[in-house]
Amino acid sequence: MAIIHRTTLTPTKLELLAAWLPSRPWYAGSGAPRPEKAGGFRLDDPKGEVGIEFMVITDVSAPGAAGYLVPMTYRGAPLDGAEQALIGTTEHGVLGRRWVYDGCQDPVLVAELLALIDGRVEAQEQSVSDAVDRDVTRSRTGAALAAEQSGLPLAEDSAHGTRIATADGPLLLHRVLTPAPEDAPALPEGARGHVGGVWTLADGTRAHGLFVTLHTGTGQD
Repeated sequence: MAIIHRTTLTPTKLELLAAWLPSRPWYAGSGAPRPEKAGGFRLDDPKGEVGIEFMVITDVSAPGAAGYLVPMTYRGAPLDGAEQALIGTTEHGVLGRRWVYDGCQDPVLVAELLALIDGRVEAQEQSVSDAVDRDVTRSRTGAALAAEQSGLPLAEDSAHGTRIATADGPLLLHRVLTPAPEDAPALPEGARGHVGGVWTLADGTRAHGLFVTLHTGTGQD
C-alpha cells in the first residue's frame, strides 16, 4: 500500500513538468507551460519501493488547456540505464531526495499497468492512502497477460502519444486526452484492453476518456 505523505517537494512535480513538457513531441503548446493538476490515480509497487502515479495535467498557458496524461515514478535512487527518462530530482520532506522518471520507461510502472489491465490490481486514489479509485475503468479480452516483464521498457514518443513494447503487445498511452461523449469510451480497432479515467476540464466540468489501450500484435516490432 502506498502511503501519501502530507509534506513538501522542492521543486514541486508541476515545476519539474513545466521544464520537461516542451521536450515532448506530443506536447501541443508553445512557450512556457503552466501545468495544473486535473486528475489521475496511483498504483502500488508490490515491493513498496517505487511510487507510481498517473497524473493528468492541463496547461493553462495554452488556448483550450489541453489535458495531458503524465505517468511518473518516484525512486530513492537512480534507475540504471534510464538516464534519458529522468524528468528531474526533488527533495521530499520525509523521504529525502527522489528521482522522478517518465513512467513509460520504468519497468515497475509498466508491469503494474499491465496488471491493472489484466484485473490483478486496482487503481488507487491519487491523494488518499489505501483507497480504491472507483472512477478508473479497465478491460481485457483474450488470454491473461504476462505477470513478469523483463528489462527496461522500450518506449517511443510521437505526436500522438507513447508506444510501449511489451510481451503482450504494444501499449499506447494517449498523452493528449480527448473527452468521450459517454462514460464508457469506445476502444479503437485492434485494441484488446484499456484503462480509462476522469479529469477536470478548464471550465471545471468533469470529463472521461481513454488513458491507455493495449493492442494486438507483437510488442517487439
